[in-house]
Amino acid sequence: MLNSLRISAVDLSKYIVTKCVQDNYPISNLQLQKILYYIQKYFLKHDSLAFLDEIEAWQFGPVVPNSYYAFCGFGAMPITNTYAQLPNFENDEKQVIDRIISEKRKLDPWQMVQETHKPNGAWDEVYADGLGNHKTIPKDFIKKESE
Repeated sequence: MLNSLRISAVDLSKYIVTKCVQDNYPISNLQLQKILYYIQKYFLKHDSLAFLDEIEAWQFGPVVPNSYYAFCGFGAMPITNTYAQLPNFENDEKQVIDRIISEKRKLDPWQMVQETHKPNGAWDEVYADGLGNHKTIPKDFIKKESE
């Protein structure tokens, strides 16, 4: 069983972007937001939380606002920052997070957007053709979403 991490999405984001830069695979903010979503979804399906922040339904898919604004200065370009102060994870949590990062960062960013926009998915239910723009996606919606 995974433990809830009890960290902020910004701290997890710093881990993700640092790992990606160190692996010579930098990602954009768009990719980062989707990777955060996939990680949170995995943890929720295992009755845990990866981070405490809420996820919102934005035009291009799920977004964690605090993380988005922390990295929006990069625009659509790869995030090249690395961070020395990173969260410490238990081995099980680190393996899960690293696996999701490694799998998802290979996808085209717009493929990730398409995956998170699937009909009747958590984002789709909240975004509702724009009526739910910037509204919180309930964690139970994310948890019940199929793969």
